[in-house]
Amino acid sequence: MREYGWNTFKDFIFRNPAVVDQDPPVDDGDENTERGNWASKKEYILSTIGYAVGLGNIWRFPYLAYKNGGGAFLIPYFVMLVVTGIPLFFLESAFGQFCSQGPINIWRAVPILQGVGIAMVIVTLIVSVYYNVIIAYSLYYMFASFQSPLPWSSCLSWADGNCSSVPTVYCNVSGVVVANWTQGNSSCPSSNMITVPVQSPSEQYWNRVALQRSSGLDETGPVVWHLALCLLLSSMLVAAALSKGIKSSGKVVYFTATFPYVVILILLIRGATLEGARDGIEFYIGSQSNLTKLTEAQVWKDAATQTFYSLSIGWGGVMTLASYNNFHNNVFKDSFVVTLTNAGTSVLAGFAIFSILGHMAHIYKMPVGEVVKEGFGLAFIAYPDALSKLPISPLWSILFFFMLLTVGLDSQFAGIEVVTTCLLDAFPKVFKPKRTLLTLTTCSVLYFLGLPCVTRAGIYWVTLIDQFVASWVLLFLALFEIIGVCYIYGGNRFIKDIEMMLGNKSFTFWLWWRACWFFLSPCIIVVILVWSLMTFTPPSYEAVQFPDWGLALGWCMAVFVLLWIPVVAVYKLMRAEGSVWKRVKSLCAPAKEWHPYLDIHRGERYSEERCRNRMTSWTKPDVNVNVISSSWL
Repeated sequence: MREYGWNTFKDFIFRNPAVVDQDPPVDDGDENTERGNWASKKEYILSTIGYAVGLGNIWRFPYLAYKNGGGAFLIPYFVMLVVTGIPLFFLESAFGQFCSQGPINIWRAVPILQGVGIAMVIVTLIVSVYYNVIIAYSLYYMFASFQSPLPWSSCLSWADGNCSSVPTVYCNVSGVVVANWTQGNSSCPSSNMITVPVQSPSEQYWNRVALQRSSGLDETGPVVWHLALCLLLSSMLVAAALSKGIKSSGKVVYFTATFPYVVILILLIRGATLEGARDGIEFYIGSQSNLTKLTEAQVWKDAATQTFYSLSIGWGGVMTLASYNNFHNNVFKDSFVVTLTNAGTSVLAGFAIFSILGHMAHIYKMPVGEVVKEGFGLAFIAYPDALSKLPISPLWSILFFFMLLTVGLDSQFAGIEVVTTCLLDAFPKVFKPKRTLLTLTTCSVLYFLGLPCVTRAGIYWVTLIDQFVASWVLLFLALFEIIGVCYIYGGNRFIKDIEMMLGNKSFTFWLWWRACWFFLSPCIIVVILVWSLMTFTPPSYEAVQFPDWGLALGWCMAVFVLLWIPVVAVYKLMRAEGSVWKRVKSLCAPAKEWHPYLDIHRGERYSEERCRNRMTSWTKPDVNVNVISSSWL
């Protein structure tokens, strides 16, 4: 009975019973012998979860929850997950699986928007440069953790006079400031206490030792050799894992995608036993939750943005990973598994983070809110500082930074795979026999591009790329994606394509997905995009402002990404034949190469005769685009 129940569960999650017996297996186990498939469904699920679960789940979501009402933030977060996250993740996964192509060739469905696919690849390439640097930071801190005590546990020779392990407090009594006061001295009224801003050892270690940070973007300085070596090691790890594409990375993710959960659980259990942990969790989603925050529009904007970026929508990675699935894979269930796992990871990581931050606040005798940070400040300053206060601190520090390493590697795997897959799809005869060399070359190029990010001004470059490329630019790409698939290619046509993979569904089943794809998701994206541009403020790192030329370069990077969309559209219009209107109509219709990859899956809708007749019909002078579109449904 138990065996029967487990087999039924596996069939539900990992197979599509309606169509599982339609495709005879091939000799080598791959349905697509030319392009290859995942060795198993588990490898795809783990790879996609590893891609979706990134550093943002650990260093951004907990901070947003604390900032936006604690537990109350979970309400808008899961609402946005339902109306934008899951629908768009399902759309991208189905789009990639249907044609078994990467983000560029996939736009054979709407040739005039092929620039969107190129822009996705460019974004992924640029982001992979600085993501590799963050992995290098994690490697450096992991190696530095093999010391007892931890090097950032106290102010050593590398610190300056502003370094202190304990906040310095002064007491203003009758206009006379008494120095060297301690917070443990209760004879000074709290209203008269003055806390002098000092830097903790972990903050100075991050700036003065790890980064050797310069004063600004203008002062580049030399390459920081230990970061350059860690960057080289991270590039080598990625290249080794992707040497045979998904055939090798699919094996690596069995460890890299699951190990972070082991560490999160260990840190959560350890953190929950510490004094002050309850205060930290209450600040996270406990009694400090503020339901009145739900009336603020900013909270909903933060929830939608976090959902959107956490699932890596608009990067091209979701399409790429799905393109290696079997044609009849149940991508619908996969989308729920991945998106809900990603959301659950964010919530779970928050408990692990805030339990230990609560203990840190207890030691420093200050409110939890004063020790909470996000991004680099949380991962490389606040959390390491908290870990240094624990018994056996090197062990916890090694585990934490090894977790950051594995989380980063998973996302980097997919980023590199986007680039190599597009090159393989475009030039299969050239690159297929040399896949390993292609991967090594790509990783080498990313290493050399990343060297400016490991100079003394490196953190400013990383911040600049993150703020201008990995932000609102992705909203534009996702919006064009929805417009292209739902409004130009045709939402009903796309649904028919999905039913070719999953089997026919009822009209009622598609009502919700139509509502999200045609209205809810694009409207939310437009609102966030407009709001982001209206409230845009020049980025900075801590209190350091970027020079004008740096901001101009940031805008140039954003424009360079988006410029591919109109440039490719104009290029294709110039190459097409006929009047301007005929050219536009022909480029808004699927190209003759748009179809399921294998002949056995094309059926009548994508048969050679049907495609030939469709292409011929475009040459008729009085053709009616609406008639053609409806005949294709």
